Amino acid sequence: MTVVQQDEKAPAGSGGRMRAARIHAYGDASVIRYEEVPRPRPGPGEVLVEVAATSFNPSEVGLRLGLLDGVLPVTLPHTLGWDVSGTVVEAGPEVTALAPGDRVIGLVDGAAADYTVAPAAVLARAPETIPPADAAAVPVAGLTAWQAVFEHARLGPGQTVLVNGAGGGIGMFAVQLAKRAGATVVATASPRSEAAVRRLGADEVVDYTAAPLPGGMDVVLNLAGIPPEAAQRLTGLVRPGGRIVTVATPVDSPQATHFVARNDPAQLRELVALIDAGALTVEIAESHPLTALHDIHRRAESGRTRGKIIIIPRSTS
Repeated sequence: MTVVQQDEKAPAGSGGRMRAARIHAYGDASVIRYEEVPRPRPGPGEVLVEVAATSFNPSEVGLRLGLLDGVLPVTLPHTLGWDVSGTVVEAGPEVTALAPGDRVIGLVDGAAADYTVAPAAVLARAPETIPPADAAAVPVAGLTAWQAVFEHARLGPGQTVLVNGAGGGIGMFAVQLAKRAGATVVATASPRSEAAVRRLGADEVVDYTAAPLPGGMDVVLNLAGIPPEAAQRLTGLVRPGGRIVTVATPVDSPQATHFVARNDPAQLRELVALIDAGALTVEIAESHPLTALHDIHRRAESGRTRGKIIIIPRSTS
């Protein structure tokens, strides 16, 4: 996942302050602080976005613990949040495609705040048919699902895919995109997610808590952070010549691909177009204020979250 890191030394606005959820050290959820910090100003090619919402991604737990330092290194103190949905309030020099008042979404860095600065080039126009806050569910999960389905799995008509972790934020998009590709979708989900997964188009739902996962698959998409031994068992579920694509626990097999999603504004625009055409549904499981973020991290670590959770900052500036 490629993000653009906010510079801790970004110049403050004219006395403007904002709230941000930040970490000053790696550790458990107690390291998350809610602080007042200077509101940044956009530089050349950048815009200042008033954040309508960000969303929680389970991989942010790994970042907070320092487990992603080799993949996504950050400078501490670091503002959390990768997904942003909001409104441009100021455009820096050399920005021509966006202007104050434009609603945007994107995969940025430091979105768990009242405001965030982002390069205009990494943002897309927000969907017009869903609430602004709901659009924060799209960038990370949508891009990851898109790249898993179309680039790495290369799904097409006549294929059968097992979506392992279909009840999660990425899974909800992956089920829909796999169906759009023409595949037969077998999805794993717990009983609490089964109805939502079926509603989004799964042809078959397997309760992974009570039944073995079926084999003979053309493709297995692993979207769940399962133990290594469980991930390795996925190799027995694909037919000869089939593929395993995992965005979570790696799988040791010549048939397997493990990837980290990249930031791709063109794909983000494709996702927005599908949403506005009614061809892609954005499901929100929960909505919380910024100050609930530490509790959400704790719940995620104990496996008590599902679907997309959006975080709505409450501006104090």
